[in-house]
Amino acid sequence: MTRHPNRRHLIATAAALVAASALPAQAATWPNRPLKIVVGFPGGSSPDLMARLIAEPLAQALGQPVVVENRPGAGGNIGATAVARATDDHTIGLMINGNLTIAKILNPDATYDPLKELTPVSLLATAPLVLTAPLSAPADGAAFLAAARQAGDKWNYGSPGVGTVAHLGMEVLKSRAKLAPVHVPYPGNPQVITAMIGGQVQMALLPPGLAMAQVRGGKLRAIGVTSPGRSSVVPDVPSLSEAGVQNLQLEIWNAVAAPNSLPKAHVAKLSALLVDIVRRPEIREKILAQGWTVAGTNAEGLARRIQAETPVLADVIRRNQIKPGG
Repeated sequence: MTRHPNRRHLIATAAALVAASALPAQAATWPNRPLKIVVGFPGGSSPDLMARLIAEPLAQALGQPVVVENRPGAGGNIGATAVARATDDHTIGLMINGNLTIAKILNPDATYDPLKELTPVSLLATAPLVLTAPLSAPADGAAFLAAARQAGDKWNYGSPGVGTVAHLGMEVLKSRAKLAPVHVPYPGNPQVITAMIGGQVQMALLPPGLAMAQVRGGKLRAIGVTSPGRSSVVPDVPSLSEAGVQNLQLEIWNAVAAPNSLPKAHVAKLSALLVDIVRRPEIREKILAQGWTVAGTNAEGLARRIQAETPVLADVIRRNQIKPGG
C-alpha cells in the first residue's frame, strides 16, 4: 500500500517555507553553522524536554544542526543571561515565564533585562501546574490542605528557583489557603522531585508532564491543578477549587527568545518555522504527552503575552516582598 504524506502537514510546511522565502536575502542564507538552543534548567526538566523535541525538526527545516546546551541555575536566569549576551547570531533560548517577564523586577541587580535585551520569537506551549506531594500525604485535596495548615512552617515546598511561576504560584496558594510552608529553591524540577520523594519537601507545584510521570510511577501524589476547573491536559486530577481554594489560576509556558542583536529577518524566519513545527499533528501529540497545550504563536503573540503577564507577576512579588535568594 502506498503511504501518502499528511496533506495538512505539507500545506503548513509549504506555507512556512513561502513565508521564509519572502524574507530578506540575509535570512535565506542563515544559519550558516549549527544553531544553539540554551536551556536554563537541567536535563530532564520541562524546558529541556521541549527544546529537545523541537531541535530535530528545526534542524531539518534550517538545514543546519541544532544543539541543546543546558546552563542551569537561578530559576533559568543563568541561561537567559547567556542568550542576552550572545552576539554570534546563532544562539537562542528556550525559557519560562519568569525569564521573559519579571527577572529584573525580582532582582534589580540581575545581569540582564528581559524587556530590553531579549527578543520574543514564539510562545510554544502552556500548561497549568499540579500541586504534588509525597505518597504519605492525604489523597483528598481538602484533607491535604488541612494537614499543611496544621503543619505550618514545619513543612517545606520546593521550586525550580526564586521568581519562577512555581515559586510565585505557591506564595499565592499560601495566602489563599492560609498555609505557611517554607520555600526551598532548587536548580530545576528534577531536583525538586528527588527532594519530595526523599521527604525534604512536602509539596511543590510541578508541570503536568513531570508530575504525572511520578504519580503514575507510584512515587508521588497529585493533589490538584491550578486551573479554575479540571484541565484537559490532566483530566483525572481535580482542580484546587474543588478543595476550597478560590480564584486560583496559574499557568506556565515555554517560549523561544533571542538576543536583541539577532537580525529581525532571522527572528521572523525562526518564528514562522517554530509555529509550523509545534502545530504539526505528530509534534502536537508529543507536546500533549509531555503535559502541555500547544500555543504556537508568532513573535507578536509572545510579546503580547509578556506585556500582559509582567505586571501580574510583578504584583505578586511586591505584595509578598519576594527577594532574590529568598
